[in-house]
Amino acid sequence: MIPAWLWLLCFSIPQALPEAQTTELYVEVPENYGGNFPLYLTKLPLPREEAEGQIVLSGNLGMAAEGPFAVDPESSFLLVTRALDREEQAEYQLQVTLETEDGHVLWGPQPVLVHVKDENDQVKDMGDQASGHQATATIDVFIVENTWLPLDPVHLAENLKVPYPHHISQVHWSGGDVHYHLESQPPGPFDVDAEGKLYVTMELDRETQAEYLLQVWAQNTHGEDYTEPLELQVVVMDENDNVPVCSPRDPPISIPELSPPGTKVTRLLAEDMDAPGSPNSHVVYRLLSPEPKETEGRAFELDSTSGSVTLGALPFHAGQNILLQVLAVDLGGAEGGLSSTCEVTVTITDINDHAPEFITSQIEPISLPEDTKPGTLVATLMATDADLDPTFRLMNFAIEAGNVDGTFGLDWEPDSGHVQLRLLKNLSFETAPSHKLVVVVQSVAEMVGPGPSPGATATVTVLVERVLPPPKLDQESYEASIPVSTPAGSLLLTIQPLDPMSSPLRFSLVNDSEGWLCIKEVSGEVHTARPLQGAQPGDMYTVLVEAQDADEPTLSTFVTLVIHFLKAHSAPAPTLALVPTRHLCTPRKNHGVVVSGPSEDVDLADGHGPYSFALGLNPTVQRDWHIQAFNGSHAYLTLALHWVEPREYLVPVIINHNAQMWQLLVRVIVCRCNVEGQCMRKVGRMKGMPTKLSAVGILVGTLLAIGIFLILIFTHLTLARKKDLDQPVDSVPLKAAV
Repeated sequence: MIPAWLWLLCFSIPQALPEAQTTELYVEVPENYGGNFPLYLTKLPLPREEAEGQIVLSGNLGMAAEGPFAVDPESSFLLVTRALDREEQAEYQLQVTLETEDGHVLWGPQPVLVHVKDENDQVKDMGDQASGHQATATIDVFIVENTWLPLDPVHLAENLKVPYPHHISQVHWSGGDVHYHLESQPPGPFDVDAEGKLYVTMELDRETQAEYLLQVWAQNTHGEDYTEPLELQVVVMDENDNVPVCSPRDPPISIPELSPPGTKVTRLLAEDMDAPGSPNSHVVYRLLSPEPKETEGRAFELDSTSGSVTLGALPFHAGQNILLQVLAVDLGGAEGGLSSTCEVTVTITDINDHAPEFITSQIEPISLPEDTKPGTLVATLMATDADLDPTFRLMNFAIEAGNVDGTFGLDWEPDSGHVQLRLLKNLSFETAPSHKLVVVVQSVAEMVGPGPSPGATATVTVLVERVLPPPKLDQESYEASIPVSTPAGSLLLTIQPLDPMSSPLRFSLVNDSEGWLCIKEVSGEVHTARPLQGAQPGDMYTVLVEAQDADEPTLSTFVTLVIHFLKAHSAPAPTLALVPTRHLCTPRKNHGVVVSGPSEDVDLADGHGPYSFALGLNPTVQRDWHIQAFNGSHAYLTLALHWVEPREYLVPVIINHNAQMWQLLVRVIVCRCNVEGQCMRKVGRMKGMPTKLSAVGILVGTLLAIGIFLILIFTHLTLARKKDLDQPVDSVPLKAAV
């Protein structure tokens, strides 16, 4: 009779790896099996994680309810409980599911086809006769050494600096055709190769996971376990890689003033994540600050083992805030230990015995232009109060001195130590070039202690800066009309300051893109720099002139200069009759001469445009005079210079209208004027008064007579001295000795 284990081995060899749940399993069972029962047929691919459900086996209609088949819940093997007869039933259709108690399917259904293999069982009718059939099988059994032995625990240092993967242990199944499978609880960086060598694949961190339990299975090619798994305990050894960590900074600790030495302040606790009870996590404490003074002793006492902090012998003053810094060191304070600093703020509560004070009592001078607008922030002052109670820190501010006219004011919030000094009125350099303000601060609450404080003060000096206006010119804009044939060097006009007594100006052209013009820096005379090539009659050319104060280069003004180009003169323009004599004053006043066209009844709506006026091409005329049109038929002739020699002038004015041109001579008498703007005329010589020529003759005659008289005197003296020198020496009488 063939042993049962041999049948099991024979039927298990053809089986492939477990297929998906929907693939039907095929199993053969010899009929009339004479071995021991139950007979294990095949291992079902039940999932390990669903082991909590119950296995349900169902079959086809031909199988009785009690059936010859069953499933071992521990090994997941399908087994048959009795011998089968092929002639009675050749195949069995089975179905295996994993279900919960309420019938919910966790896994399956898995179909299984059991085929009853035919055997030569006719020999039963022939008894023990020699004609009966029989079979013989030879089984070789090899006894090998058991190498599937328990593993000793492995100790690995955390943060181990070695090449990875790193070999840590090895397992070995003595049989052939083996595959190793490894699982880690909890999951970790471990692996096993085909030879059974176990590896760690990366550095370990003891603080993340201190121990791992590895399980290694030896399996056949179908994924079936040969035996129970081996377990390997991996212990991660600690190293001092964690700094002691202090608890988060707590709120300030309040200690009443005058508390006696030994009063408990706090207890510091630093946690070290290294292995508990090891030197790596043994933390001791050292006091860093406040450092003890040599003469007065310690402010705090610290127990290095427990971290308890108590008051020392050094007295405290009410209102003090002390930052207590303690160093926490592991390794019991030995060399090489890691450390961190624990901080605790200790506050000594007090009464309202400290007056507020300004942080800065003397503010550096602040400069303000005299055109600064009221409401401008001048300065911000900050005051502090050593008291801790918010009600004791409320302050009042006031300007104690230097603000008689109320030019400045203060603005602050009751619970703030900041006060803003603002300008309330306009400043005037002439009235007050500087202001010296004294601001006082006092506590709102009543002061207690030896005596009330008069209040702290801060001095703010405000300097008023004089604002100089930019230079002003005698016109807001300038215009000139010139023919396109105007030669280079022709004077067009002169730009002058409005006030001749003002600071001298420096003139320059800003955007003379064509380079047609130039301006003299000091006098402001504008000339043509080159022939006006490209200019067309009727065009306008605009440039910008900058006038800069010579004494204050930052002060400047800009004015536009518009040049109107006229048609070139092809023939001398006809000269019109003289304009009646007009009078203008010098130095220049705001007066001028009105010049009109040939006819004042010009129809300006005929579409041909108005008259245009320009000075003659004489450079002197263009320098001394200025003409500007103020409507279509009239222009205004004024002096261009501040001073012109008083006399009579004939000023040529060129008038253009359509294609016609005229020259108008304007007769102007320039004279000195009185305060009423009237010419001061020359007075004739009065009777009996000497003329200039007679006066000069008398003066020359007098000087000539004086000269002749002086010449005679010097000649006489020279001759007398020569006579004395010609006499003998002994003839000169000696002076008597005194």
